[in-house]
Amino acid sequence: MSADLLNAALTAAERGWHVFPLRPGTKRPALHGEASCPNTGPCASGHRKWEQRATTDPDRIRATWSRGPFNVGIATGPSGLLVVDLDVPKDKGNSSADAPGGAATFGALCERTGHAVPDTYRTRTASGGTHLYFAAPAGVRLANTAGTIAPLVDTRAWGGYVVAAGSTTPTGPYEAVSGPRATPAPSWLLSILKPAAKPAQTSSGVVAGQSRRYADVALADETRNVAEAQLGSREARLFRAARALGRFVAWGDLPRHVVEQALQGAGEATGLSASECRSTLRSALDWSIAHNQRGRTA
Repeated sequence: MSADLLNAALTAAERGWHVFPLRPGTKRPALHGEASCPNTGPCASGHRKWEQRATTDPDRIRATWSRGPFNVGIATGPSGLLVVDLDVPKDKGNSSADAPGGAATFGALCERTGHAVPDTYRTRTASGGTHLYFAAPAGVRLANTAGTIAPLVDTRAWGGYVVAAGSTTPTGPYEAVSGPRATPAPSWLLSILKPAAKPAQTSSGVVAGQSRRYADVALADETRNVAEAQLGSREARLFRAARALGRFVAWGDLPRHVVEQALQGAGEATGLSASECRSTLRSALDWSIAHNQRGRTA
């Protein structure tokens, strides 16, 4: 068992993924916490958390896993990874168990945006869910999310980790199931996860004016993007534009009817029917507004 887990850690490291030990049979880090830090060794100059101590060094990995059958954690941020966690309903005795799982909702979202579910490295989790591994874009520091993309669809990036294939818990094993490598994260997915640039806060009046001007520019840009969409990408472009502009509606910078009118006209101009535009806009705006209600502080 220890040899298998060592091989799992080395295999992940060979892919350039930074690994660290998890307690045997669990998903919890095996490294000491800040309160019990001895301030020696790797922590001689100050406490180093699991994300900082994760490594691709095969010698360090062999030394660590020679001490016990540790499960393998992958620190997603240092590894340059964005991992999408497609979970399954937890409460089998509740009616919510009949709701679609993360894989189904993510698949529906991919279809809605005009894309197939990406063929990338993936693992089956102990609970029966799926982890999709993507290469995060350089220079973009993505954070973890919970339900931002869709129900039962979470992400792990900086500040997060996933359990690597080859690890085992009492619930079951983590297994690699397909995909030879982690492909680049899709642009439509990044457009949901990347935070919108916000004007620097000065006085409330100046901030409000800058924010409205920024929202007006965004409205003009997104409307133009929809109007220039080609056959096959029209609905996906409309969907992404509505999601991007919904945050400004939630923040009070743009009236919803103004956004709907502009995007409805642009969508119909590309050949989409009025009903297709209304359905897409309603779904995308409702989601974006609901998820951005706390996106700005007073």
